[in-house]
Amino acid sequence: MKKLIIATRGSKLALWQSEHIKAVLEEQNPGLEVELNVIITTGDKVLDVSLSKIGGKGLFLKELEEAMLRGEAHIAVHSLKDVPAVMPEGFTLAAITEREDVRDALLSEQYADIDALPKGATVGTSSLRRKMQLARLRPDLVIKDLRGNVDTRIRKLKEGEFDAIILAAAGINRLGLVDSVQYVYPISLFEMIPSMGQGALGIEAINDPEVVAIAARLEDTNSRIETTIERDFVEMLEGGCHVPIGVNASVLENGDVVIKSILGLPSGNEVLGESKVGKSESYKTLGKEMAQRLIDKGAKELLERADKEASQL
Repeated sequence: MKKLIIATRGSKLALWQSEHIKAVLEEQNPGLEVELNVIITTGDKVLDVSLSKIGGKGLFLKELEEAMLRGEAHIAVHSLKDVPAVMPEGFTLAAITEREDVRDALLSEQYADIDALPKGATVGTSSLRRKMQLARLRPDLVIKDLRGNVDTRIRKLKEGEFDAIILAAAGINRLGLVDSVQYVYPISLFEMIPSMGQGALGIEAINDPEVVAIAARLEDTNSRIETTIERDFVEMLEGGCHVPIGVNASVLENGDVVIKSILGLPSGNEVLGESKVGKSESYKTLGKEMAQRLIDKGAKELLERADKEASQL
């Protein structure tokens, strides 16, 4: 193969991620030309409606996948947290890269952390998962939808539309934006459990053996273990972007895996969650086992109610 094309969104973060993967692929495969095909997706165009109401994060993937099916690209680079747990027919998750910081981050021009926010402060996030957990931590806060790319969100913060906003720490780090705001507070996993796959890049490829073999060299073993647990957990709960689910698995040096999970109503009024330690060699069952325990406690019924609550927001 002499030329490989990456389908990418046009946002700064998407372009950074794709340029990063392009550079690694060219280094790994001397003589391979790697090109970007920039596609403006529906999810990037519709910014005045809550993401959960217009189809969820899958909007960001659909057009990239269609471009690959038309032969206009071979792979797509995604933030793994945006990739549904079940891959569509004709595609494979060829590689999962080494993870950046998995945590969420609170950004503010005035307040150093969540505790420092005054009563009634306005916090921006489009994530139902973040809304749920923030409402539990600080029920006195006003939580409003925040859409747009990272630059747009930070601009809205600086213009005073919000007292604070919540973004993924990985995106802030990758774009070198830590110093662009007065305070960037990485939220601990004890305060807020991230989304499945957060901090990792997922390399989606068409089912072509040559393409998959090239992409597979980007694989990180620990990331695959951790995110398989997380994605299995969400898949078994049948929970997509329309319901609030947080799950994180972390491989320790001794081979153990620490798993934390939470799900519930967007309002934060009712939640279920678990923490457990397992062995990394059992990673293909750990996420399903945790999900089953929560299902036995009524998780699916709670998520059905969460979906209804979300549709009214």
